[in-house]
Amino acid sequence: MTRLSLSAGKKTNAVPEGRVVIGRVGAPHGVRGEMRVIPLTDFVDRFRDMKEVMVGDELLHIESCRFHKQFVILRFREYPVREDAMQLTGKVLTVSREETVPLEDGVYYTFDIIGLQVFDPDGAEIGVVENVMRTGSNDVYQVRRSDGSELLVPALKAVVKEIDIKGGRMVVDMPDTLEA
Repeated sequence: MTRLSLSAGKKTNAVPEGRVVIGRVGAPHGVRGEMRVIPLTDFVDRFRDMKEVMVGDELLHIESCRFHKQFVILRFREYPVREDAMQLTGKVLTVSREETVPLEDGVYYTFDIIGLQVFDPDGAEIGVVENVMRTGSNDVYQVRRSDGSELLVPALKAVVKEIDIKGGRMVVDMPDTLEA
């Protein structure tokens, strides 16, 4: 089975090329300039060792990090006062692609799968991966065909024969009963 890591979140138009989203700034926490960060990564512990992070288009230095419920509580050197830190609310935290956590073989970041060209074993183009749905038992790739129709591809070794992130392609061998 091909496994995915949601870590590092999704790429969006607002995220600079080569950067990966790992969180979003929420509301202030307390009165000392701390901010709640909603982690958008499978690797939440990464925040413990971080010294700096891009927030929006600004490089910020992390003075303190702690965890509270589902949030990461961060305090940034550049925003020591609650009222100033509040302007960060809603901005995304990003790291460079090189700072993403290495994954084991057969595990891929969701943002690397989205956008792959999908081919059948004979080399005929099927479409492009538009989304990854997490179903619990296995992920499902939503593929948009050139005619605009959608094909759901189960992320199983029996179906997904090859994933080439650098080459931007995926090869799938769909059972006839699933191709309709």
